Amino acid sequence: MNSIKSIRKDWDLIESLISAKSRILDVGCGEGDLIQQFKENLKANVHGIEKSQDLAIKGIARGLNITHGDAEKDLFQYANQSFDYVILSQTLQAMMDPKKILIELLRVGSKAIVSFPNFGHWKIRLQLLLWGKMPITEGLPYSWYDTPNIHFFTLKDFENLCNEMNIVIEKSIGLTNKGKQFSINGSILPANIITHEAIFLLSYKNFEPIKIKSKNKLFVKNSAIIN
Repeated sequence: MNSIKSIRKDWDLIESLISAKSRILDVGCGEGDLIQQFKENLKANVHGIEKSQDLAIKGIARGLNITHGDAEKDLFQYANQSFDYVILSQTLQAMMDPKKILIELLRVGSKAIVSFPNFGHWKIRLQLLLWGKMPITEGLPYSWYDTPNIHFFTLKDFENLCNEMNIVIEKSIGLTNKGKQFSINGSILPANIITHEAIFLLSYKNFEPIKIKSKNKLFVKNSAIIN
C-alpha cells in the first residue's frame, strides 16, 4: 500500500467516524485536502490550523478556512469545546509533547480523532531483529537521521497513555499493511503486531474545565486528567 493510498484510506475511515454537519478542526491540515473532503461529503463547518506558511496560504487561496499557526503553541486560542471533532492525522508521533497535544485536542473538541503509524508492527520488529537498524517501511520511509518522527510508540503505548489520562477510547480501527480494516478491540490476532496504522475516536467521560494561573497568564486545564 503506497503512501497516497494509505492517506486516502486513513481519511475515509476518519470521515466514517464523523457526523454530518459537524464543527471540525483539522490540526496540521496542510493545504486543506481533508478539509475539502469534509466540506463536500459531510457538509461540515471545517477549520484548519497549519504550521507551514506556504501550505496554509495555498489552502486559503482555495477558499478554505485555514489559520497559519503551530498547534503545539496556538491551540490555546480556541475556546473549550468549540468543535465537535478535532482531527490529528498521522502527526502525533512528530509532536514534541504528545501528552499535552492530547489534552488540548480534548479541551477544544468534544471528541478527538487521532491516527498514527504503529511502531510495534511485525515488519518493524522483524527488521530490528534481523538487521539491528532503525527500520524503513512503506509507512515509515525515512532514515533515522532525517525522519520527522520524534516519538516512536506502539499501539499498546498509546492505549496505556489513554488509560493513564482517563481518556475514553470510543472506537479503534486498525489497518494492516495490505490496507485491510479491522476493529482493534475485536481482533482475534494480536493487534499490536498486525496493525500498520491505527485510528482512534477519543473523548472524556466528563469535561470539567478549571482555570489555573501560570506566569501571569490564564490557562484552562481539564480536571478529568490525572497528572
